[in-house]
Amino acid sequence: MIICHCQNISDTDIHSAVDWMRSADADTLITPGKVYRALGKSADCGGCMTLFLSTMRANPNTEIPSELQGLRKKVRLKA
Repeated sequence: MIICHCQNISDTDIHSAVDWMRSADADTLITPGKVYRALGKSADCGGCMTLFLSTMRANPNTEIPSELQGLRKKVRLKA
């Protein structure tokens, strides 16, 4: 399914980019900007962003690595 008509990005493209990034670096934080860059594209009008984000979130590889979860809480406790 086409997610971004401006840049011709499909759900398969997004999932492939996310999977590639996770396999290349297990600790990376995957963001929409990184997905666009991995695909050699950039955001244009932003009309697809809601669908783009929901497609990314549907991929289990976008989860934050467990060792990075809760860091904000730990920093607040130390301060």
